[in-house]
Amino acid sequence: QVQLVESGGGSVQAGGSLRLSCVASGHTYSSHCMGWFRQAPGKGREGVATIDSSGHTTYADSVKGRFTISQDNAKNTLYLQMNSLKPEDSATYYCAAGAGWLGYCGAPVGYNHWGQGTQVTVSS
Repeated sequence: QVQLVESGGGSVQAGGSLRLSCVASGHTYSSHCMGWFRQAPGKGREGVATIDSSGHTTYADSVKGRFTISQDNAKNTLYLQMNSLKPEDSATYYCAAGAGWLGYCGAPVGYNHWGQGTQVTVSS
């Protein structure tokens, strides 16, 4: 079993920065994919950024150039550095781990372990 605990959310003005952290415990070695997803009220869950076991990263077009996903394997921690935040980035952000789907890490269906979520609010 894998446990994921996120932290680092909060309220920030547009243009500001936040860094989300996700500490993983349990059998994380079985997770080919690690990722950040977000869900705003009334919307579906969308992928923000993912990283696979070889270090390959993917980003949603809406966050490319502003967000950076990284991991510290020694600390079993996944990070999401968010810069130049916009009001449309406001959402609950979830850390996730899983085997992926057909080798692809970008789809929520490929993840079977989820954190409790951390709220990010960006004001204009």
